[in-house]
Amino acid sequence: MAKKRKDAGASSPANKQSQKPLVDIPEQEQWRIIRDSGILQSVPAGEKESEAEEPLLSPFTEECFAALALIIPFSSLLLMMEILVHYQYGRKPTLEAITDRMIPGVPIITVFIFYTNRYKYDRRMQMAFFVLACTTGIRLIYMINWANWRDNMKMLPPLATAWIYGIAQLNLGPSVASLAVVGGVTWYKKWQLKFF
Repeated sequence: MAKKRKDAGASSPANKQSQKPLVDIPEQEQWRIIRDSGILQSVPAGEKESEAEEPLLSPFTEECFAALALIIPFSSLLLMMEILVHYQYGRKPTLEAITDRMIPGVPIITVFIFYTNRYKYDRRMQMAFFVLACTTGIRLIYMINWANWRDNMKMLPPLATAWIYGIAQLNLGPSVASLAVVGGVTWYKKWQLKFF
């Protein structure tokens, strides 16, 4: 019974009026009074606030992770292209042949991707990617049409990897333009894309 009386008393209109502040000050005025009093300056900043402002990773670490996110797929792409070129020319790739190509290839890809990914939004780097995409694409299709099979087995995997990397790093407009340049040269020279 006593609980019911307390609950009933808490919701009565008389109690609601007593809960209202005696003086109604707008929020802006309250903040002005707090700022003028100097209370906020005397409170030391908490450790949690300072930790929230600091980044979790250093910029170099973020660059390493961004580069690693590209190095792994493009190294795998180089490996896949190496295997596909062997099978295209009726050769079964051996572990020794693959490792002889991958051991020097992966460090070169790593250094190239790390330094070019850092400046990929710079206009000069976008121009370099455009030139890379156009030249490697044209050279790749030329070699498919005119080079002998030994040269193709040596050159096509790195050329294909560099071409795809150049296209992937370009902005959308220049990447489409570079593909149009490669397609235009291929059409003008009447080359064919003979993959099998």
